[in-house]
Amino acid sequence: MLFLCLVATLLNPDPTAYLPHRYPFVMLDRVLEQQPGSFARARYRTSVALQAFPQTLLVEAVAQLSGIAAVEQQGEGGFLAAVDQARFGRAPQLGETLEVTARIIKSFGRLCLVEGQVLVGDEELLHVTLTLGIGPL
Repeated sequence: MLFLCLVATLLNPDPTAYLPHRYPFVMLDRVLEQQPGSFARARYRTSVALQAFPQTLLVEAVAQLSGIAAVEQQGEGGFLAAVDQARFGRAPQLGETLEVTARIIKSFGRLCLVEGQVLVGDEELLHVTLTLGIGPL
């Protein structure tokens, strides 16, 4: 008789469990999916607090989610090292729900190359490639 043992990783949907950021600087409302060291997906709903939501904050949302995707051990931190390429669509509107994704393309030492995207439905508002550093500054 063969028995399989699956190890389930519990997902904490609160981004502040992973990030040092707090309101109003956290650009994610809920983590929907996380594969440590590989991928993460989150949601953010634009609100009155950020009526003039600059498109550069979309890059910050991807950078924050990249930190959640890249860390494999609790307590590891991350920092945005470089924005390699960014392609913007329109600016998000008040009340829209943004879906943010971050995928680790490759890691080299303490640096990760990340591809990120921000969508509203099927419409792409941002496609970005960035470099994230892992560990203390």
